[in-house]
Amino acid sequence: MGCRERAAKDDLLRIVTAEGACVPDRRGTLPGRGAYVHPTRVCLDLAVRRRAFPRAFRGPGPLDTTALRRYVEHAEQAAAQ
Repeated sequence: MGCRERAAKDDLLRIVTAEGACVPDRRGTLPGRGAYVHPTRVCLDLAVRRRAFPRAFRGPGPLDTTALRRYVEHAEQAAAQ
């Protein structure tokens, strides 16, 4: 969604909405419509800037991405170590 590059499903992070917020679906088992992004800050920032999440989830307005951003930043730090 963010960078619009194709990748294997295992390389992407599934995102779902819960109570007006975008949350990471690590296992891919949460109910609802899912959207996929690369688990990087760059891809996430592009998706937020393009307002891709409300469009993908067919929502009425901006969604909270705080938990999602925190997860991606933690994943990048863990990968760097």
